[in-house]
Amino acid sequence: MKLIISLFISFFVLFLGWFQTPNDVLKIKPQDKVTEVLRKLGDTPLKHVASAPSNKDIELGKRLFHDGFSLTRNGKRAKRLSKHFVCTSCHNVEKEFSNPLENDPQERLNYAAQNKLPFLQGSSMYGAINRTTYYNGDYYKKYGDLVYPARKDLKEAIQLCAIECAQGRRLKNWEINALLAYVWTLGYRIEDLNLTKEELRTVDAALGDKGTATEAIALLKSKYLDHSPATFIKPPENLMDGYQLQGNADNGRNIYELSCLHCHEKGRYSFFKLDKTKDSAKYLYNNLDNHHHSSFYQVGRYGTPPKPGKKAYMPQYTEEKMSNQQMEDLRAYIKQSAGK
Repeated sequence: MKLIISLFISFFVLFLGWFQTPNDVLKIKPQDKVTEVLRKLGDTPLKHVASAPSNKDIELGKRLFHDGFSLTRNGKRAKRLSKHFVCTSCHNVEKEFSNPLENDPQERLNYAAQNKLPFLQGSSMYGAINRTTYYNGDYYKKYGDLVYPARKDLKEAIQLCAIECAQGRRLKNWEINALLAYVWTLGYRIEDLNLTKEELRTVDAALGDKGTATEAIALLKSKYLDHSPATFIKPPENLMDGYQLQGNADNGRNIYELSCLHCHEKGRYSFFKLDKTKDSAKYLYNNLDNHHHSSFYQVGRYGTPPKPGKKAYMPQYTEEKMSNQQMEDLRAYIKQSAGK
């Protein structure tokens, strides 16, 4: 009888084990914020990482980010951050890659098309709180010494974005703190890092004082990029010849619809209006070799500068945000749409 009971218990335990997942037995959960797990492991937090911002600040920051203005803490409407842009003009708030280590522009476009996201010049704010540097790479060529205070300070990066990129005003402290509170909610979660079961157990063991915290911290940080690279590149030497790459019109359609029309359809953020008609395509194709704002090669790589009385401008696409191949794909689509 004892043997039967013992066998039954063993079978029952084994039976339960078949249906267990790592999250049934691990303390670490898929929705845990990476910043909080790192803090619990003893990592020195980045100075812009809030421990638990208030819901009120989060809501204020969300409205500032998406609408460009918000109500103050006293219930009054604050002055717009910019007359020309909102943060979502250039930045998504969703993931742009299924793998946070990825930085390939075509993978980014594929993800945007699959998830119906704009294909923008700026990096997504999803995971921005986990980054350690901002305005990286060649951005010093555009903003000079202004980038250096912003490189390792997210507050200063937001100020630079508000004043220079958005052509707006300097933000007040409560606005900066509210935006940081909202961005904090967009930080990576454990489920975003694609950890294996064994890696989850490594982190969990360290949280339970049964493993090495240093190893767990290094493991987590190895799973996402801590900065967003930026490389400025030139238009083709001969605009009519282009980059000498075979274009894919189907891929170009995604670029046109998710990038060009995001700002130019019905003049959303630009005086220069575009649509899906043949006339728009013909205009772009007929001007592709002109060295001014009507050439997508020129504005794609150089952007346009803000001018007095016309501060709405176009930021350029870095190599990491749009490849030369994608520029040729866009050309192929425009040529096809223009009936050339």
